[in-house]
Amino acid sequence: MSALPVATGRQTWTGLRRAAAGHRPAVAAAVAWTLLASVGIVTLPLLLGRLVDAVRLDRSSSLPVLLPLIGVVGVLGALATALAQRATARLGTLIAADIREQALTGALGLEPALLESAGSGDITSRVTDDVENFVEAIPLIAQVSTALTTVLVAVTAVAGLDRRLAIAFVVVAPFYWFGLSRYLPRAGPLYAQERRTAAERGQVLLESLQGRPTVTAYGMAALQARRVEQASAHSLDVRERTIGVSLWLTKSMNAAEAAGLCSILLTGYWLVRGDLVTVGAVTAAALLFHRLFDPLGTLLSSFDHVQRAGAALARIIGVALVPTRTYPDRPAPRGAVSVRLRGVRHSYDGEHDVVDGVDLDIPAGASLAVVGTSGAGKSTLAAVLAGLFPATAGTVSLNDGVADIPVDGTAPARLRDWAAAVSQETHVFSGTLREDLLFAHPTANEAKLGDALEQVGAHTWVRGLPDGLDTLVGAGGHPLTAVQTQQLALARLVLLDPPLLVMDEATAEAGSAGARDLERAALTLLAGRTAVVVAHRLSQARVCDRIAVMEHGRIEELGTHEELLELEGRYARLWTSWSNS
Repeated sequence: MSALPVATGRQTWTGLRRAAAGHRPAVAAAVAWTLLASVGIVTLPLLLGRLVDAVRLDRSSSLPVLLPLIGVVGVLGALATALAQRATARLGTLIAADIREQALTGALGLEPALLESAGSGDITSRVTDDVENFVEAIPLIAQVSTALTTVLVAVTAVAGLDRRLAIAFVVVAPFYWFGLSRYLPRAGPLYAQERRTAAERGQVLLESLQGRPTVTAYGMAALQARRVEQASAHSLDVRERTIGVSLWLTKSMNAAEAAGLCSILLTGYWLVRGDLVTVGAVTAAALLFHRLFDPLGTLLSSFDHVQRAGAALARIIGVALVPTRTYPDRPAPRGAVSVRLRGVRHSYDGEHDVVDGVDLDIPAGASLAVVGTSGAGKSTLAAVLAGLFPATAGTVSLNDGVADIPVDGTAPARLRDWAAAVSQETHVFSGTLREDLLFAHPTANEAKLGDALEQVGAHTWVRGLPDGLDTLVGAGGHPLTAVQTQQLALARLVLLDPPLLVMDEATAEAGSAGARDLERAALTLLAGRTAVVVAHRLSQARVCDRIAVMEHGRIEELGTHEELLELEGRYARLWTSWSNS
């Protein structure tokens, strides 16, 4: 069961209706053109019926009027249908754009703890596959709206010809009812299950790709391949069942069409024999029903697409149903920031503490290095301190000498004014290098951008790019090395200029070509601000004011480089081992 909610049918419909309400002119245009198109579709068979009667009863005087009129109605009907499809498609596109934006905004605003428990596969499938499934169904809106209006207008027109011919339409009802009664109860749950299995398959694929180094290191390729195969097989099994249910609906539609046309023709035959209706009226009724094959087929086959799109939309809207946390107003920092942690704990599963009861004070303007073996809890402590994860127990507070604010009780947007974090996992957005930098400071001018790049040692290679700051980077753009990518991340921090900086192995590329520039850039950033550095290299820890040694989620040692060496404890052993490597 996903940690993220899935909207109910009523909630899904409400969300869709609200999206449509934001585009009233487009709704009005779609409704008007659809009604005109339906009238045109129905009028043509009625005129053809009149033509049959005119020929049969030798009323040749009406032919010069009927024939041109049939041609004009046919052309205008086709034009109105095209405009109706265009108007409804435009409306659908506008709604889809709103839904897509709401989904992405909702996903970006989710609490980190909820994202962690939901899993990357679930949230990724909601803002990608589910959105695409809904968007792909948008063209169907034009067809369904026109089809529904056409059916209603056509039934009214046949009733106007003769109520007994209209009653003959009713023979299709049992066929449609039987088909839908078997389809609807099974389709909804199946399509919802199909979306869930797709999310589970996506989760396994993402884990396999993101964890490729681990998979390779431990020889887990065969195991992961089996997991992917099992998830894919489960997804395929559900897909096959949904196809079977869809085929059942198609068969019932074919049977209904045959039965309906036979019913109208037989009824018309007996009515004409009794001289109760004209041949033209029966012809018009038969042509109307024949013209309803496509609209009725569209309506019934749309159940298949609507169920699929509805299941996807319910998951998309479910993201927006996550309660939005409200935060009290907090001031912007007015100076250097000090940090205070008391009894801080964090657990990912609710049972095992990765950070276990940490008490820590970091004076304003001081730097603290956090070192320890892999799995000691360093990165988790850094994430909690920066507000990326909430502490499951204890408090983290920041103080600028005037106000004292809790990290967990401050809105993320405001917290970024107080503290910023950077890790070795830096994303380069698709676009120009200038745009990538401006994410941190949208109003920064050319001089400010250049100064930020120079402070982190990136100005030289940026000048060497084909178009300088306007060079395209990211996916499909100019490739950046690992060191250049980290320099870009550090330049963003220079532009952001936070009073508290949390660096989680942000210079872990040290040791490769040019990586010394990263350490120099990091030292530039540390000057004049409070900093917490999760150190990959102990040379980075040495330059910090104090060093905290973590093990099993606790701080085992705390002091300066010299003080910790004198203790001859865990840090001294780490230093000796690192120095001799």
